[in-house]
Amino acid sequence: MKTSPTQLPEVLRIEPKVFGDARGFFFESWNERAFEQAGVRAHFVQDNHSRSGRGVLRGLHYQIKQAQGKLVRVIAGEVFDVAVDIRRSSPNFGRWVGERLSAENKTVVWIPPGFAHGFAVLSEHAEFLYKTTDYYAPEHERCILWNDPEIGIEWPLAGAPILSSKDAAGTPLGDAEVFP
Repeated sequence: MKTSPTQLPEVLRIEPKVFGDARGFFFESWNERAFEQAGVRAHFVQDNHSRSGRGVLRGLHYQIKQAQGKLVRVIAGEVFDVAVDIRRSSPNFGRWVGERLSAENKTVVWIPPGFAHGFAVLSEHAEFLYKTTDYYAPEHERCILWNDPEIGIEWPLAGAPILSSKDAAGTPLGDAEVFP
């Protein structure tokens, strides 16, 4: 697999080696030894799977306690996936990086703890899989406003996104509870 840092060096873009022929394809979506060699040292405790329609935007989510690292990928459709550095001590605090993930490109992204995460669906629908390094803890979940001008994410959407009430009421970064 090919691993490269994004504009936020801790967030990694991973392109697995795909073996394909007329029958289809095969690739390892997780191999602890290979990922450790690539710089992803993580113990995963939970797998999540979501399906969303075009224009749905989920995020920007994080857990202030029981912080989760996430290994994310798309198995159907295409999304624009975003990570925002919310570690106040980081020189990249408030900066974001976005990657197009699709069933076609099979790209995987590693988002370590300390980052808020979200994605917007660009295709008719998308199925999104992610492994987490800690369990879901709703009492510690937080949401940063998806369109906070302080962050300035350039979502590639035509029109307003479809949001949950929780995501529509996200907190601006300047008022959010963030990591030290």
